[in-house]
Amino acid sequence: MSRTAPDTVARAAPRPSPRATRRLPVGGLVAHAVLVVLAVVYVFPFLIQVANAFKTDGDATADPLDLLPLPGTTAAFTTLFTQLDFPRAAMNSAVVAVAVTLGRVFFDCLAGYALARLPFRGRGIVFAGFVAVIAVPPVVLLIPKFLVLNQLGIYDSYAGMIVPLMADAGGVFIMKSFFESVPRSVEEASYLDGAGTFRTFWSVVLPMARPAVVTITILSFQASWNELSHFVVSRSSPDLDTLTTLVATLTSGGAFGQANQYPLKLAAAALMTIPVAVLFFVFQRQVMAGTEGAVKE
Repeated sequence: MSRTAPDTVARAAPRPSPRATRRLPVGGLVAHAVLVVLAVVYVFPFLIQVANAFKTDGDATADPLDLLPLPGTTAAFTTLFTQLDFPRAAMNSAVVAVAVTLGRVFFDCLAGYALARLPFRGRGIVFAGFVAVIAVPPVVLLIPKFLVLNQLGIYDSYAGMIVPLMADAGGVFIMKSFFESVPRSVEEASYLDGAGTFRTFWSVVLPMARPAVVTITILSFQASWNELSHFVVSRSSPDLDTLTTLVATLTSGGAFGQANQYPLKLAAAALMTIPVAVLFFVFQRQVMAGTEGAVKE
């Protein structure tokens, strides 16, 4: 009996039907095909942008969907760097984006930790206020921003472009959610060793939140690099033009008359996307890890 028992069990075990084994590869192929189609649809406008940046104005107007710029030319890029002061606008964007990113990371981490761990009266109301700010359309705050900047005397300056962007409700929400996932035993052990609240936050908890910090760093840099509406109401001098205001001027026909100038506009837009794209591809794993940690609880 003992020898025949395994054979009996093996015969009794159900075997997958041929149809079931066929469905998995077919389903996987269909899913991959759908993903490829969606990827092509998503990337195609960017490919058109790059291709038209190397065309002449006449070719881009006549056949904008052709992905082979024949003959290719770099005239649009030459115009950007020689006639439109593209380097100065890029420098202004870099200064503002780096300053805003550093400020957002610092203040968002402090505010997120305070809302997650520090008991104080009205903490729930403060957090509800942050959530309410996220729901407010940014365009509603443009006129109040202009009035405040004008009254403070920092209109048309780097301070007026940077300071109002150095706090972000969305970043506070991400950091609060991540800090709440950190075990309290880690902080209690730090308190027993004699560390204060800020030392515990800075030396113990913040290093554990590295994925979330990388996430808000990239999101903050991207948001400040691509910001337009705030720069429209916070400055008026051409010396403080950023890449977004420069591209907006080109798009609205404020330069080079009434010509289409598709290669010029698309060349500026293509160059503008490079820093953010490189930053995201380098740190994409940390971004995904930070997002998962923020929505864990």
